[in-house]
Amino acid sequence: MSEPGAGPGPVPDATPRGTLGLRLALAFLAVALAAVALLAGLTAAFAAADVSNLASQQRGELAKAITAVAGAVWDRKNTWSGANISAILDLAAPTGTAVQIRDQAGRIVVTSAGFGTKDGAQSNLAIVVNGQRVGTALVRSTGSGLNAADRSLKTALLRAIAGAAGLAALVALLTGLAVARRITRPVTRLIAVTRAMTAGDRTARVGEIHAAGELRELAAAFDQMAGTLDRQEQIRRNLVADVAHELRTPIAILQAGHEALLDGVAEPTPAELGSLRDEVLRLARMVGDLQTLAAADAAALNLTRKPGDLAELAAAAADSLARRFEAAGLVLDRQLAAAPVLADPRWLHQVITNLLTNALKFTPPGGQVTITTGVAGADAVLQVTDTGQGIPAEDLPRIFDRFFRGQQATQISGSGIGLAIAAELAEAHGGRLTAASEVGRGTQLTLSLPSA
Repeated sequence: MSEPGAGPGPVPDATPRGTLGLRLALAFLAVALAAVALLAGLTAAFAAADVSNLASQQRGELAKAITAVAGAVWDRKNTWSGANISAILDLAAPTGTAVQIRDQAGRIVVTSAGFGTKDGAQSNLAIVVNGQRVGTALVRSTGSGLNAADRSLKTALLRAIAGAAGLAALVALLTGLAVARRITRPVTRLIAVTRAMTAGDRTARVGEIHAAGELRELAAAFDQMAGTLDRQEQIRRNLVADVAHELRTPIAILQAGHEALLDGVAEPTPAELGSLRDEVLRLARMVGDLQTLAAADAAALNLTRKPGDLAELAAAAADSLARRFEAAGLVLDRQLAAAPVLADPRWLHQVITNLLTNALKFTPPGGQVTITTGVAGADAVLQVTDTGQGIPAEDLPRIFDRFFRGQQATQISGSGIGLAIAAELAEAHGGRLTAASEVGRGTQLTLSLPSA
């Protein structure tokens, strides 16, 4: 029997068995009954034919034996007159056979009792002695003897076949019920989990089941689908929470400023209006960042992977930011070695750009940023190392959180989602993004992806 494995969000298998299991069991039973009926019919027909042939052969042999005895009786006296006819009757009587002996002229010599009233199969055999025909033996079957044995054997065979057919049908029914239960139990499990998810239990999963390969694949695919839906739902909730958190402050400032202007508490001076305008620009920048975050979340769920070289992607990203590094007075050092990957070029370019932009923001003029690529074991690795101010140890574990801005970022513009986007896209590619930093000595961000 298939037992559901222990997975996240276990759902009791309390759904009653529907008609599918019964229909499968009845289908198995119908097929088994048809096969048993066909086999039983063929067996009965062939067995009856064989028994009839055997009985016919025995009757033929018996008729020949009676003819031989009759010839021996005639041979003793060379005439039927005074011959010991009882020997013939004694041979025929125990076998349930009626006999009539006629001489060469066709006159009746002796007849078994009831010969004229029997309507069984009759054999007419010539009685030949020393090459001379001396008479005729008429042998007729009766309802006893071989015929009775023939009927009894046929009846016994039919009973045995009927009993075997009934037993086979019972075994087929039990086997059909067991197989149907084995097939339908995983399906019932899927139905129960689906209903649980419909009722709002997003953690419900089918888990591991012991069933046919196709059903195991179906359960695994269902759990993957449920996980994707759960992740999409979590993304939606996180985005709503992030939007609410990030927009609350500028909206509050705008509301307070406008109320002060309306109430006459503050004058609409250029400075006051400029402050409100700054908050509006901040809101616009946040909306743009949120759009970028939403696009990255969607890309993480649906990447278009192609074979590529991490070094080429890194060179393209570095070229796009070269002027900004020059304007900031920073040296961008490239140490790019071939590193084949299977990735979405567009979003991997976004990851590298975010890493370089982060280093650009936190490295003072005159510093250096180094970007390197290569292969380490089974991974293609990209590293961005800067000589900036570094990240405090207490902030380092949180730099990949959405909208997190550490102590060093308070005076630098940004919304705090660049590294979060990079980390999510790295994970979507099957890789990881890690950071190592020391205050006053710079930061190193390492992107590791499966090598192609």
